[in-house]
Amino acid sequence: MPEPATGPGPQGPRAGAPEGQGLGAFALLSATYFVSLGVFNPYAPLWFQSLGFSTLAIGTIASLQAWTRVFAPYGWAWLGDHGVRRVVLIRIAAAGSLCSALALLGLTSLWPVAAATCLMFVANAGVVPLYEATLAQALGQGDPRAYAKRYGRIRVWGSVGFVVAVTALGALLQLTGMGGFPAFVVAANALLLVAALRLPRQAAAAVHAEPAPAVLPVLRRPEVLWFFASIFFTVLAHTSLYTFFSLYLTDLGYPKSAIGALWAVAVCVEIVFFWFQGRFFHRIDPQRWLRSAAAVTALRFAVVAAAGATPWVLVAAQCTHAVTFAGHHMACLQTLNRHFGGRLRGRGQALYTTLGYGLSGVIGGVGGGWLIEWLGYSAVFWAASACGGLAWVCVARSQRAERQA
Repeated sequence: MPEPATGPGPQGPRAGAPEGQGLGAFALLSATYFVSLGVFNPYAPLWFQSLGFSTLAIGTIASLQAWTRVFAPYGWAWLGDHGVRRVVLIRIAAAGSLCSALALLGLTSLWPVAAATCLMFVANAGVVPLYEATLAQALGQGDPRAYAKRYGRIRVWGSVGFVVAVTALGALLQLTGMGGFPAFVVAANALLLVAALRLPRQAAAAVHAEPAPAVLPVLRRPEVLWFFASIFFTVLAHTSLYTFFSLYLTDLGYPKSAIGALWAVAVCVEIVFFWFQGRFFHRIDPQRWLRSAAAVTALRFAVVAAAGATPWVLVAAQCTHAVTFAGHHMACLQTLNRHFGGRLRGRGQALYTTLGYGLSGVIGGVGGGWLIEWLGYSAVFWAASACGGLAWVCVARSQRAERQA
């Protein structure tokens, strides 16, 4: 997709990663990062539950990830946009994640577990915005179809890593119990650090003499504000999935192996989407993708709330992840690269994480735990369905504002 020219020097073609080894290193980083998520996110609530924490406490700890996404990604990205090499920052973030995971070993009390988890979230919050900005630079300029295809063939390995991790760990925990969970988290973050150390130096951000452009004028535009509002509600709906889906399935009587399999279904369709998106994604306007993702989100979580006890219905609902997550993610990236090009790229990615995944996760984690305490698990998925409808309205307003502009 087109990006503003950055002029000669380190940000030109020579700054991009080599086609073979460089992009392969990005694929490895994507795989290991999502391995760490596949190990932690689906099963951490079950580990917290095994430690005797209440549902409200579990939701609060899970929301720490979102709290850190409110400030940490922008801080990491600001450093990258203002001259600190992004690859170096990625390595520092991965090392911090590993140290925090090591701190979880042997902890069983609420506050120490929450503190170590929070530190891990602060560290790995820097990986995604820095990775996405560095990868966009490495892929360089080109037509949207070529960009989507090359990006998809790299990002797909993240989905592969997630599905392998979530499936394998579900089976292992079914056999061994939850006691070994922290050791698996340590192993996953060690792999992430290894991958970060393999990133090529050519992909590091350049140091500029002139000040970086301000991000606030772009953020104030109505079409951008409504765009971020749509992300907020779409991701708020998915907070029910990321935080409470495993607990919901356990409450319905599903074994851990089935829980892992249902997570795997969602990621398998995501893999198919990322692999083949170069053939079709460019034919549809990103705004239409965003509207479709919002509508399918509303339908998806209504079905989960109404028929969660029926396995084939859950399988069908998980298949929609290709649209509600993968299609939504690609449409967001295209829109972000249009509004936040050049040296705004890192902060644009950070705002995507902060305004989309940070604030929504805070509200979804705490509010979802409260809803479950009072009304049961199905209530949080009905609320998620309503959020999908609100996201659709926000996309429509963004599209209208863009036409007027």
